[in-house]
Amino acid sequence: MPRKPRFFLPGTPAHIVQRGHSREPVFLEDSDYRAYLDWMEEAARRYGCAIHAFVLMTNHVHLLVTPQDRQGVSRMMQYIGRRYVPYINHTYGTSGSIWEGRYKASLINDEQYLFTCMRYIELNPVRANMVRSPSHYRWSSYRANAQGVADPRVTHHPLYSALGKTRAARQLAYKSLFKAHVDETDLKDIRNALQTGTPLGNTYFKDKIEKKLQTKVGQARRGRPQKVVTS
Repeated sequence: MPRKPRFFLPGTPAHIVQRGHSREPVFLEDSDYRAYLDWMEEAARRYGCAIHAFVLMTNHVHLLVTPQDRQGVSRMMQYIGRRYVPYINHTYGTSGSIWEGRYKASLINDEQYLFTCMRYIELNPVRANMVRSPSHYRWSSYRANAQGVADPRVTHHPLYSALGKTRAARQLAYKSLFKAHVDETDLKDIRNALQTGTPLGNTYFKDKIEKKLQTKVGQARRGRPQKVVTS
């Protein structure tokens, strides 16, 4: 069966997730997280991708990225993979790919889902019961977005910049978004969009994306229902 193509558009955020093979860890030591983040920063800069949110979990990665061109995200992920996979194999004496197939991606209607997706990403460690607050987790963008911790990997989206007139006001407004967990319906919509490659947004947004791309994007699932991934 041919692989389903993934589509990206300049200026349209994309939610990316990549999981370890058979849910095995892809980060074992602090140095692994740092290595991935270094290559992620380098790749984003090289290929014109603005990273708004990220989280590195033990066995998977989430990114929210806006590319400058259609090839930016693909080139960024290839660049990271071609460096991080050999690094892991060399460091731990393993071989082969560490990832469970290709990464999954869905385009995001920023006006409707940007902050929901950012919360979804940065609350991953909380949902996994690893920490009580996203501020307690080191390997995510939450501290940069909510607490103003300097992070050269994070580029604020214009909608984030519009949260307040001052840096402190923007951080306070962003923190307030985390007083409640992500709604169950939104969780389901985000996960379904990733699994099917369908744009995350209303019908008008999906139609607009397909008109720009001049092709159908994503598809409904067929056959037996797949096991739901919860993070």
